[in-house]
Amino acid sequence: MRCESTLSAVRGTPLSLAQRREAWCSVSGDRGTHGSQLKAHGSRLTAQSSALKAHSSKLTAQSSALKAQRYTFDRYLNVRTAQAPSFSPDGRKVAFISDMTDIPQLWQVSVDSSWPDQLSFAPNRVMSAHYAHRRPEIVFGIDQGGNERQQLFLLRGPQVLDLAVDPAVIHNFGVLSPDDCRLAYSDNRRHPAFFDVYVRELDSSDERCVYQQDGSNFVADWAPDEHPHARLLLMRQTGSLDTELFLLDLDSGIASHLTPHEPPVTYQQARFAPDGSTIYLVTDQGSEYARAARMNLKTREIEFLTADDADVDWLSVSPDGRLLALVRNREGYGQLTVYSTETQEETSVPDLPEGVVMQPTWSNDSQKLAFSFTAPAYNLNIWVWDLGWGECRQITHVAAGGIPPESHVTPELIHYRSFDGREIPAFLYMPDAERPPVVVMVHGGPEGQAQPIFNPVVQYLVNRGYAVFAPNVRGSTGYGRTYTHLDDVEKRMDSVADLRAAAEWLNASGRVDGDRLAIMGGSYGGFMVLAALTTYPDSWAAGVDIVGIANFETFLRNTGAYRRHWRIPEYGDPDIHADLFQRISPIHYVDRIEAPLMVIHGDNDPRVPLSEAEQIVEAVKRRGLPVEFLRFSDEGHGIVKLQNKLIAYPAVGEFLDRNLGR
Repeated sequence: MRCESTLSAVRGTPLSLAQRREAWCSVSGDRGTHGSQLKAHGSRLTAQSSALKAHSSKLTAQSSALKAQRYTFDRYLNVRTAQAPSFSPDGRKVAFISDMTDIPQLWQVSVDSSWPDQLSFAPNRVMSAHYAHRRPEIVFGIDQGGNERQQLFLLRGPQVLDLAVDPAVIHNFGVLSPDDCRLAYSDNRRHPAFFDVYVRELDSSDERCVYQQDGSNFVADWAPDEHPHARLLLMRQTGSLDTELFLLDLDSGIASHLTPHEPPVTYQQARFAPDGSTIYLVTDQGSEYARAARMNLKTREIEFLTADDADVDWLSVSPDGRLLALVRNREGYGQLTVYSTETQEETSVPDLPEGVVMQPTWSNDSQKLAFSFTAPAYNLNIWVWDLGWGECRQITHVAAGGIPPESHVTPELIHYRSFDGREIPAFLYMPDAERPPVVVMVHGGPEGQAQPIFNPVVQYLVNRGYAVFAPNVRGSTGYGRTYTHLDDVEKRMDSVADLRAAAEWLNASGRVDGDRLAIMGGSYGGFMVLAALTTYPDSWAAGVDIVGIANFETFLRNTGAYRRHWRIPEYGDPDIHADLFQRISPIHYVDRIEAPLMVIHGDNDPRVPLSEAEQIVEAVKRRGLPVEFLRFSDEGHGIVKLQNKLIAYPAVGEFLDRNLGR
């Protein structure tokens, strides 16, 4: 009886090998078949355990071999992306943007992950795409040569129809009316610095300006059918970190100001609830972090739905209004949940690796949620969370360059101390090498953030034997309002001092070769490269500036007119802060540069004009210092086309190899 009782306990729950052996020992004194059976079973388990250990060792060796294998830069640059999902009206298909054929184009795939269909074949990139609510039609936007002057088109069956087309004008998609008969959007045809709001009939060429104002006005949403008056929800951008919301009555033309405040405060991603009496939004009003909230349009009172402990990067309202898709930013990782507006309960997405979630969007039946997802070992793809079935799966599988995911390196999140004792977060990617050289990679913005995404340049460099250090210096987003404003105007160079502290931390860590540090960045990150080279020249062995700012005065005077007044609150006014710009602009300190420099820029850049690159290259040449300049006539703010990437980034790799001794 004792033997039977013990065996029953063993069989009732899954036990470890040690527990099974203990059970066997407790009955081994009983002579008979049970003891013999347990001895045999213990032997089998021991053999299985040895086999599993051997298999595990084999897998570990295979993983190490994969990571040790070297891949050429073109393999990494052939890793494709799929993003910006939009459900068809019946919820059976998802439109998205992908660079599968080099230049980003419009594609479509069934939610059952069948082979995707290419829908656009333009010579320039598709920038946006939005399915209609009821009709199987898609509004999409295309610019030319990276100039960001988006033109709007309608895909109706096999036909592509012009909606808002004027190559000299920037058109911003807003929203389709609930009946899909009209398009609301904004453009700057009246004046390059100002965006007015227009409504266009889709079935005719009829169009009218419904809101004119000397500011940057964008359409956020169209009130639902049930409301008796047609209304638009507008967002006005007054600074890089300051926005306003207005409610526009299309019949009267009156725009009611919903968010009077003392700047800077952001009001983003605003959408109507189905009853039209409430809007959902993300705001940092009175908060340290950007939080999900709802506003009663009658009382204008705001009720916060999330705690003041993390930025909500994305919010999407389900068509039935019962659910909100929320993506919280926690130390750079994007965590997706669904929030019930009825019970205030949240559900986390199942079966999704740790990484970054972007662009969540709902199906019309509020049962499925599509989103873009990426992580260090996952290139950007579309995933769908089916709430009815409780499962989440990837529905696009764009090419990964033939590189095994196991070879990609996941970064370590670290914090280092800067000059004033402040802790600066950073991601450290380490190769399988002793004391490797380091590339410090600085993000743009400055309202940006280095996140644990798949970055082909980062992964190539790590595979090549470089460590990559991606700091989120003060001024970065994702760490609260206070942190984001620590580099404003007169405090600009404090963020550059954070780079000096990064170099000191790397040197003191003993994990890398502190004498072989390069710095690389794009856009505002390009300014940080030049500022670091001129302010702390003894820290760096090389620098790579991609579409960066060399002179704040000329940058602000020559950037797109519509962008100038956004940037002045962040950087300063050239008419007021001329002395400051003289002190902080790298162009005035070129004589301090000691490290070789590479500069990359596109002719059509509307944000940081080509003249910024030309200035710094000419000044460095006059000093007789080594500088390499790559200029692309068909690119804008960054390198988009594969043929150009295959020129630019291998050249960066060779430049780093020459100057860091690889």
